[in-house]
Amino acid sequence: MQKKKFTLLFLLFIVPLLFYIFLSKGIYHYANLPILTENIVDIKGEETFKDHFSIVSFLGDDIESSKDKLFNLNEVIYKRYHGKKHFQSVVIVPFKAEEEIIELKERLGTYTDASKWKFVFMAHEDMVAVFNSFDSPFTMNDDFSSDYVFIVDRKLRLRGRKDDEDTVDGKLYGYDMNSVAELKNKMRDDIGIIYYQLKKSMEKEKRYKRKV
Repeated sequence: MQKKKFTLLFLLFIVPLLFYIFLSKGIYHYANLPILTENIVDIKGEETFKDHFSIVSFLGDDIESSKDKLFNLNEVIYKRYHGKKHFQSVVIVPFKAEEEIIELKERLGTYTDASKWKFVFMAHEDMVAVFNSFDSPFTMNDDFSSDYVFIVDRKLRLRGRKDDEDTVDGKLYGYDMNSVAELKNKMRDDIGIIYYQLKKSMEKEKRYKRKV
């Protein structure tokens, strides 16, 4: 009798609760990734942010100390999405690091197709201007690098979260490249949302064209 009561309670209360949680997570997962900043400073040349989905990182004067962060990004994010439409990984570096970057790109190429790695060389003041246009709570390190990588969409908008459980105000502007867990559990999912929305948008456009 006791077992039957428990089974009945489980079916009446626990199962609907679990189902609700499942739906809630599904709704979040396929929701549109929030826009946190608009009209960010673009870069010139083929690496322009416009019309691309860009993951943007900043390597400073000490390239050697930043390599591990970039390899984390390569393993967790780049390898998963580099074949996707509009995707590029933009790394902003100071002019004097050009020789070191050639070697770094060769190393990245030993692990995967490195064609979507775009290294953009800038003066320090221009690097700061791009970084500050994201209007994030982060500051650049003394060597003009950043531990964070950012998502910039095709319309020059910074994308991220507004309900992140690990930040004070819920807003997540960038993802810590030192943390494989954060790249895997947050950034990878968030880029997935962008591509899900792109897919749905393209399907909707096709249906509209067929009707016309």
